[in-house]
Amino acid sequence: MPTVLVLDADPPPRLGSLIGRAQVVRTDGDSLAALLPSADVLLVWDHTSDAVRRAWPGTGPRPRWVHAASAGVDHVLGPELVASGTVVTNARGIFEGPVAEYVAALVLAMAKDLPRTLDLQRHGEWRHRDTLRVAGSRAVVVGSGPIGKAVARTLKALGVRTAVVGRVSGPGVHGPDELDRMLARADWIVCAAPLTAQTRGMFGSRRFGMMQPSARFVNVGRGALVVTDELVDALSRRWIAGAALDVFEVEPVGERSPLWGVPGLIVSPHMSGDVLGWRDALGAQFVEQFGRWVRGEVLRNVVDKPRGYVPGP
Repeated sequence: MPTVLVLDADPPPRLGSLIGRAQVVRTDGDSLAALLPSADVLLVWDHTSDAVRRAWPGTGPRPRWVHAASAGVDHVLGPELVASGTVVTNARGIFEGPVAEYVAALVLAMAKDLPRTLDLQRHGEWRHRDTLRVAGSRAVVVGSGPIGKAVARTLKALGVRTAVVGRVSGPGVHGPDELDRMLARADWIVCAAPLTAQTRGMFGSRRFGMMQPSARFVNVGRGALVVTDELVDALSRRWIAGAALDVFEVEPVGERSPLWGVPGLIVSPHMSGDVLGWRDALGAQFVEQFGRWVRGEVLRNVVDKPRGYVPGP
């Protein structure tokens, strides 16, 4: 009977259907290294932990398959795991629609100045303003994976003229060499790219300086895609009109962080893909993948480890 090691988080995954099919062992980051040699499969349920990167180097055998219950896998892929023969899969297929809805909500909220309306309501102040039309505006979605494409489809349904920029050009996807030119014309810039050596810090002062003063920036990818201090500076200097961050280099954002008070910035606690039932969907996805693994079938959502994401449409 194979051993499934779970790097746990609260609440834990529901894996009752694996009773009699696998030995499930739960662990935290401190005990992970000692248990890795005895595991056939590793389920990385805690998407906030980098314990796998720290624990993977060492002696003894390692799991033949690692499944990350998240879209991003940068917290898992250390150099030793990348160089190994271990297969890595992710949670592609779970978060695309919810994240796209969340981005659309942010775009509409900023266009219609809803944060200011709610603030004025709290103070009992009646202040009429004109707001923006979303239809006919321009958006650039950076990231051509399933999440980026779902965001583009949803924005197009609102009448936004939307372009997608990916690692390489292809049908309906612009190459990275076109990004700077497109930023200068965009009303909305949505970052939904994976975190890799090439994308880390891709949005900083240089690119915020290329954007229109009326542009708004949204990041639902990974926190380290943005140089946060330089975004704060761009907002303070009014280089851009607003921004929304759902992901951060350090999470959670502390209660004393200056980010809470930045004018024009919406801060949300990494929740863009988390709708009711999302944990159950992640658990069911892993159980289905486990069945494929036991039967020797090809796994879905196999990560290209050197690239750091699942390739393909």
